[in-house]
Amino acid sequence: MYPPTARTTPHRSRDRMSYDRAAAHAVLDEAYDCALGFTVDGQPRVLPTLHVRIGDTLYLHGSTGSRPLLAARGEGLPVCVAVTVLDGLVYARSQFHHSANYRSVVAHGTARLVTDEREKLAMLTALVEKVGAGRSAQTRPPSRRELAETAVLALPLHEVSVRARSGGVREDEDDLHLPHWAGVLPLRVTAGQPEPDAGVTAPLPAYLRTARTPWHDSVTLHGEHVRLEPLDPAHADELHAATDDAEVWQHLGSTRPSTPGETAEVIGTALAAQHRGERVAWVQRCAATGAMVGTTSYYEIDPERRSVAIGYTYLGRPWWRTGINTEAKLLLLRRAFDDLGAVRVAWHTDIRNVRSQAAIERLGATREGVLRMHRQRPDGSWRDTVQYAMTVDEWPNAQATLRERLLRTAPVA
Repeated sequence: MYPPTARTTPHRSRDRMSYDRAAAHAVLDEAYDCALGFTVDGQPRVLPTLHVRIGDTLYLHGSTGSRPLLAARGEGLPVCVAVTVLDGLVYARSQFHHSANYRSVVAHGTARLVTDEREKLAMLTALVEKVGAGRSAQTRPPSRRELAETAVLALPLHEVSVRARSGGVREDEDDLHLPHWAGVLPLRVTAGQPEPDAGVTAPLPAYLRTARTPWHDSVTLHGEHVRLEPLDPAHADELHAATDDAEVWQHLGSTRPSTPGETAEVIGTALAAQHRGERVAWVQRCAATGAMVGTTSYYEIDPERRSVAIGYTYLGRPWWRTGINTEAKLLLLRRAFDDLGAVRVAWHTDIRNVRSQAAIERLGATREGVLRMHRQRPDGSWRDTVQYAMTVDEWPNAQATLRERLLRTAPVA
């Protein structure tokens, strides 16, 4: 616990106050920015800044030319730091009782200017790690010149208070009969889909991938014929070159891309669906040559009902009728049934796509029926969809058959 002081003891709403050290640290670690208050030449100043906590010290990032950093030279700078996480808006029947759910930390003290280069470097490393665990090892560390241009304030966490509100609407009993909506609108910070900078070829780091459940985790899967890797925007050029064939796109749900840029848009659509939790997308690489040969996905992912569908699969023509597609499906089925505990895996294909239907049947799936006018084709016509599925009871025999077939198939040279 932090000991209460005159500056951290409120005059009202004392029930919302806490001096719990763990609660304060949790707020400081979750929030990404803070307000730094100080006085310069008798005038109040408040600046937004970045912060990171290391132990019981709060570090604040700044520039060597900024007012607070200049003022902190010598004996230090008296400051007040406020950090808030907004959890919700509270709508009451009366305007007076509208409120917010939040968790906030206020810290008072004298901040010192960090002059030790090792301490400054440790702070910057911790700040980078805060935005992504492992990020510091995947980036260039600051040079001596950059360190010299960066100023850091260190505030010992001694005089600290936590204020929080949670729960529902609190209003006068006389207002409860009013015909106005009341309740709480929860708020949270959510990450959008990562947007790579121009020229980036590195795959998306694991800490930026949204894995809601193991079912949504696009792990790399290895076989003798094929390797499935998480789909990435950097794959556009290779994927376009491998699949730039009218016959490949004949029965697919999107128009054939005419340029690598349009293939990048197809990838972007897949990754947007993946970010929403609707899909897990892989590229297929030939295990023997490393060449990118196509893509495939999970979709209709339902961990509660323990079911998933396999689709959005297309493969360059040179790799048709090789072991690549068979083993890719084997890897996806093995992950679904053996690793994730699925009880059902489904496929959907255009009723016109006879070749795809035959391939699915060779996997050991059962044709369950036709979904009439199920989806719209790129040309605007309505497609009837043939639905197949394999259950966990059928999986052992299907797996044995697929493995035996692969033993008779020579890897691609």
